Formats: sequence, C-alpha cells, structure tokens
Amino acid sequence: MRLISIVGQKLLNTAQAAGEMLALFVETLYFIKEAPRNLPSITRHMSDIGIGTLPVAMLLALFVGMVLSLQTGSELALYGTQEAIGSIVGLSMVRELGPMMTSLLVAGRIGSAMAAEVGAMKVYEEIDALRTLEINPVRYLAMPRLIACVFAVPALVVFADMVGIAGGGMIAAVNPQINVPFNVYYDNMVRSLDYMEVLKGLMKSFVFGGIIAQVGCYVGFKTTGGARGIGESTTRSVVISFVLIMIANYFLTRFMM
Repeated sequence: MRLISIVGQKLLNTAQAAGEMLALFVETLYFIKEAPRNLPSITRHMSDIGIGTLPVAMLLALFVGMVLSLQTGSELALYGTQEAIGSIVGLSMVRELGPMMTSLLVAGRIGSAMAAEVGAMKVYEEIDALRTLEINPVRYLAMPRLIACVFAVPALVVFADMVGIAGGGMIAAVNPQINVPFNVYYDNMVRSLDYMEVLKGLMKSFVFGGIIAQVGCYVGFKTTGGARGIGESTTRSVVISFVLIMIANYFLTRFMM
C-alpha cells in the first residue's frame, strides 16, 4: 500500500505540474500581443541563444556529420552503394540529428540558465517586487524568452544542418574507403531532399524551442529554498526538457510520416 501511495502521489504531482505548465503556456501566448513593447528583451535573449550557442552547435554538427558519413559510408562500401551516402547524411541531419542535437544543446545551455535566472529572481523576491510594481512576471520574463527560443532554435538548426552535411561530404571525399567525390555526394543529397523535408525539421525545432523556454520559465517560477533550490531547479529544467523533447520528437515524427 505504501508503494501504491508513493506512485499515486508521483502521478498526481506530474499531472499537476503538466496542468500548471499548460496554464503558463496559455498565459504566455496571451501576452504575445505585448511583444513590440519588449523588443529589446527579445533581441537580447535571441542573441544569447543564437550567437552564444552557434559555435558549439556548428562544431557538434560538424563532427556528427563526419562520424555519420564515416560509419555509414564504410558499411555501404562493402556492398558498392557508397554513392548513396549523400542522401543518407542529408536526410538524417535534416529530419532528426540537426533538430534533436541542437535542441538538446540549447536545453542544456540556455534552458538551465533560464531556470537559474528566473529561479534566483523568485528566491530573492524580485518577482514579488515586479507584481508590486504592477508588472506581470509572465509578460516580463516568460513571453520574451518564448519568442526568442522559437525563432533562435530553428535558425541554429539551419546552420547545424549545413555544417553537418558539409562535414559528411568532406569525409566521403577524402576517405579512401568511401571515395565519393563531393559533387556526387551533393547531387545525391539534393535529389533526396525537398522543401517538405527541411520544413518538417524546422517545425520540430520550432516546437522544441517552445518546450525549452516554457520548461525553463516554469521551473524557475517554482523555485524555492535558496541557493540549493536554484541548483536543483537548474538540473530539473534540463531533465524535464530532455524528456519532453524526446517524447515530442516521437509524436511529431509519427504525425509527419
């Protein structure tokens, strides 16, 4: 009975958190109409997310594309079909690897920072001070971060896709076991990709960006317990973001098939 009670309490807490997060999301959407008044804040957050994450995202995408080309091309070479490596790397980067790895990187780097920043404001009663000044915390804190994330993450994904595909083409051309010229690699990649494939990947990254911003802000608003609570909120934000991104990726992939 004790085990059932613990499991039931966990399920109730999860359901309550999901409802509160949904309510925060709806309230954030309501305040989007105030976005023109918050352009400096939105621009600053987009700079932090995009420019700050771009070098790491491009480096990660480069090596992911290189490893994907190396391993897949070596296997294809055994059957004499290594020319298909361009199609495989292109589709893999655009459909899954680009949106997923970029979103997870942003969740670890930016989502945790959002939770820590908002959590510190909650712990040190700065959010209460905003309410005293008749400034809605959701409009002031959550809405700019949501808009910045849903635009910056897809932009990062575009760069990550291009760098990953280029890295795969470089390995395909210089590796003697694969030995696929870059023009052949590029032609096969272009023939296999169309605008819909690219659009599907960008739609995924758009949703993932919204998840990162909402989780970071929600966890920040729920922070208690001083410095220790801020640290726990940072970890909780990353874990919840990772789980929700994985779940959303499955359903989005299933819906877009």
